[in-house]
Amino acid sequence: MNRGEYLEKIIFDKGHTVASLSKESGVPYTTIKSMIERDLKNASIDNVLKICNVLGIRADDLANVDVMTGAPAPYYTLSTKEIPYYGDISAGNLLNVEAVTYKEVDYLLITEQILGKYSTNKDLFAMKANGESMNKIIPNGSIVIAKRVNVEELKDEDIVIFSYDGEYSMKRFRRDLEDEVIIFSPESTDRKFRDLVVPFDTQNDLIIHGKVVVYSVTLDQ
Repeated sequence: MNRGEYLEKIIFDKGHTVASLSKESGVPYTTIKSMIERDLKNASIDNVLKICNVLGIRADDLANVDVMTGAPAPYYTLSTKEIPYYGDISAGNLLNVEAVTYKEVDYLLITEQILGKYSTNKDLFAMKANGESMNKIIPNGSIVIAKRVNVEELKDEDIVIFSYDGEYSMKRFRRDLEDEVIIFSPESTDRKFRDLVVPFDTQNDLIIHGKVVVYSVTLDQ
């Protein structure tokens, strides 16, 4: 039994249909069908967590199904990590949001397999993309996980969450040493979005909150 078949079995064992699960979880019907048919390949973290919450199971149960028996593998083979979730981050124009350092936060439970080499990192946080300026790679509504970094640690083309003059956004990062500026670029199908250029001598108003290291993509919008 593969993961898709196991998910379908759990849905019906719990007294649901795909339609009722879609209505209660908020995950589109076509997305759930795709998760079943594709054995959860490329399924977004956000959608898996929503479905598991409704079904009353752990994300581990789906991520670590024993394909020979169709049963969840023992829990010790798969660990999870709580990551603070700070709400929306603008992937459009700069947007005023609460600082990403506030104390009372929600948490996402993410499997360490998804986090890969960042599974032991203690400086991770999660946010939800809000906007279309990065929609070529990170669609609106996607969950992103970022690692806190200093600007000196960044490499050109990193995707970063940053604030400038007290407002927040998510863009590609690049240094232009010749013109002595930092450039934050969108990657959007909408041409209205433009680069944000920050001169080196005004960096006091710039804060890099994190580098995006993991993000979810929902294929069926």
